[in-house]
Amino acid sequence: MNGAIKANTHLLARRSAGALLHPTSLPSHTLDDVPEWFDFLDRAGLRVWQMLPLGIPEGGLSPYQCESAFAVNPSLMARFPDMPDWDDPGFSRFCREQSFWLDDFALFRILKRRFQEAPWFDWPAEYKYRQADALARLRFEMAGEYRHLCGMQYEIFAEWRNVRRLAASKHIVLFGDMPIFVAHDSADVWAHRDGFLLDAAGRPKVVTGVPPDYFSADGQRWGNPHYDWEAMEKDDFRWWKARLKAQFQWFDIVRIDHFRGFEAVWQIPVESETAIDGAWVKVPGGKLLQSVKDELGDLPLVAEDLGIITPEVEKLRRQFGLPGMSVLQFGFDHFDDNPHKPANIGPDRVVYTGTHDNDTTLGWYQSLDEGMKQWVRHDLGVEQDHQVVDAMIRTAMRSQGVMAMIPMQDYLGLGSEARMNVPGTIEGNWRWAFAWGQVADDLPQKINQWVEESGRVASPEGA
Repeated sequence: MNGAIKANTHLLARRSAGALLHPTSLPSHTLDDVPEWFDFLDRAGLRVWQMLPLGIPEGGLSPYQCESAFAVNPSLMARFPDMPDWDDPGFSRFCREQSFWLDDFALFRILKRRFQEAPWFDWPAEYKYRQADALARLRFEMAGEYRHLCGMQYEIFAEWRNVRRLAASKHIVLFGDMPIFVAHDSADVWAHRDGFLLDAAGRPKVVTGVPPDYFSADGQRWGNPHYDWEAMEKDDFRWWKARLKAQFQWFDIVRIDHFRGFEAVWQIPVESETAIDGAWVKVPGGKLLQSVKDELGDLPLVAEDLGIITPEVEKLRRQFGLPGMSVLQFGFDHFDDNPHKPANIGPDRVVYTGTHDNDTTLGWYQSLDEGMKQWVRHDLGVEQDHQVVDAMIRTAMRSQGVMAMIPMQDYLGLGSEARMNVPGTIEGNWRWAFAWGQVADDLPQKINQWVEESGRVASPEGA
């Protein structure tokens, strides 16, 4: 495992380009489209596929609020095969290797169904507090469902092995995303409650979020529980290390969402309805990253460092040699030191036109007033509105950023109707998918030309 992870660190040292697209945004919403999708990426000279977290959404559709930090959404499979038997060698080996989380997840899902999806902190005490005899009885009584839940994870894991093999054959890098926080009503918090700031009833003492920023005047109140970093440090961050090892079973590169949360976190009083009344609290993220490095070596991680970034956060990122992120949509202002301006984007950045939290580039541009539109066109060196999206993509490609990651919506030139997420809202998000009929015959050739003109790796020979 460690050798494979270390071998991937070179992927963050070469100029490449890719596409940002969640698997649910493929035409079938499943992995069935992966062969055709990889063929598109290959012909376009795009060597990186970045996606959102693959977990099982908790309640809604958001991949950033999931039932487990380890389990993967079986709905990504188009067909559900017969479940394996316990004496299947591959299945048995999978269950042993994933024992850190698999048993907890299966029991959690069984109990969620038994109690009509009620959160774990409202379950009867014997289950809420994980009494050993009650859980042993549950495994025996629900052996069939328990095997089915474990089997589904085994099957999606096996399906992803095929994805990884196909990606490797086409020299395509898989780029994952790991939310820094986990959902309160998740198998992780239920099974490792000592690692979170909870009261005796299992409810958060404080909740997560971010202060007011570009996206929201009230900030964002995410509501996840905060980690008890003191407790996690005592066992040398065992849960975090298991989580990172699991991520690299799925991906070649992993983005840490909300990286600034490894330096300080925005703690919001539970009773506050918005994030305004929160405060920054320091955390020992540096100790975590050093412990991970000591055990696993340098990892191919990318730090999502958007928003209010302090010198301390920047120092932490640089200390561990992690590329940060720059987003071109944020680059049009009067501040010369804006890290999102193309002139300020260095080789230790991954550059985007926009992310899953932004409007599409066309939608963003169309929302600007005429003065700002003129400014954008001037900075991009184009005269017509219809030239802006392609110019933004080319600007990202030509930047010094080590990787240029473009949302598929921008490659397709789509407007706000194709936006993936509007932060701070819950309606209509995470639903967008493209259709193969939207992909013009000459699009791969056009993208490939941009990639090659920018001096990025475009062919398998250079991958």
